[in-house]
Amino acid sequence: MEEHQHYMQRAIALAQEGKSHPDGGAFGAVIVRDGHVIAAVHNWVKGSKDCTQHAELKAIQKACQVLESQDLSDCILYTSCEPCLMCLGACHWAKFKQIFFGASAQDAKEHGYIYSKVFYDSDTDERNQEFKMQQLLRDEAVAVWK
Repeated sequence: MEEHQHYMQRAIALAQEGKSHPDGGAFGAVIVRDGHVIAAVHNWVKGSKDCTQHAELKAIQKACQVLESQDLSDCILYTSCEPCLMCLGACHWAKFKQIFFGASAQDAKEHGYIYSKVFYDSDTDERNQEFKMQQLLRDEAVAVWK
């Protein structure tokens, strides 16, 4: 689990970096294959003026370019916050073998970020369980927003 925490800490650090950048955003993502970082990015929605430039999507795009494949089934995604519906859809197509997230969708809601109820209903705390996901280093991930 220590190795997973290392990569999650990097995703959280990227979220902090993105928050500190005037054109960045407070979300980070890292993709790892066989112990090697393939992609490490933060959200760039503000800077790009493109609502699809979430950290997870940017990381997937970069990993696909680096690996010259859309199949990331031998990769693990570490993201500072539970993926939104758009990012989760991309994660499905990327076929990650595992996804680790820091802050939950409920945590994001409490800090002003809204998630689609198609994926996560913050009123009932119910989630779609199709994806193998596990929360990791929640307190550190939430601390980015404080």
